[in-house]
Amino acid sequence: MIRFLHAIDRLSALGGKAFSWCIVLLTAVVCYDVGARYLANSPTTWGFDVAYILYGILFMMAGAYTLSRNGHVRGDLLYRTLSQRMQAVIDLVLYVVFFLPGIAALVYAGVEFATISWKIREVSSVTGGGTPVYQFKTFIPIAGALLLLQGFAEMARCVICIRTGTWPPREHDVEEANIDQLKAVLGEEKGTEVRP
Repeated sequence: MIRFLHAIDRLSALGGKAFSWCIVLLTAVVCYDVGARYLANSPTTWGFDVAYILYGILFMMAGAYTLSRNGHVRGDLLYRTLSQRMQAVIDLVLYVVFFLPGIAALVYAGVEFATISWKIREVSSVTGGGTPVYQFKTFIPIAGALLLLQGFAEMARCVICIRTGTWPPREHDVEEANIDQLKAVLGEEKGTEVRP
């Protein structure tokens, strides 16, 4: 079962990492648009549209990856004081009551939304450039489906934790820096004592 969960984690990571390159494209588009506007006095009609489309794709496609790494923001002041089994129970209830219906609705509505957009060959109504947006609306149901798949993996983790009392191992590729550890390392390198 753990291998199956890690396979879903890897799929989410593949999507998140592949689309993380949108930030490079987004930066290039914004830099070009600002340069064209203020240096050449020749603003683009497509720059704003492309920037918000790239940001939207980046944001949507990173959702499953972030969930796979347990990186979504959580109000955990009380949550982290609970036992792991109780955390899993709370998570499972929240996944069933809120996550599954919400993400299933996103996928369902996203398919219809993208289908209509493709049929009418929708263009942006934000600027006058007529930037096509129908291709990018296809990412709504795709991102929702990946998030839903990762949600099922997270629910399976909850069930495992409820049975065993400990969370199953998770694939990690990025770790949050612990400030106290960083201070200790910096203090050791400088040969000074670091006080909490």
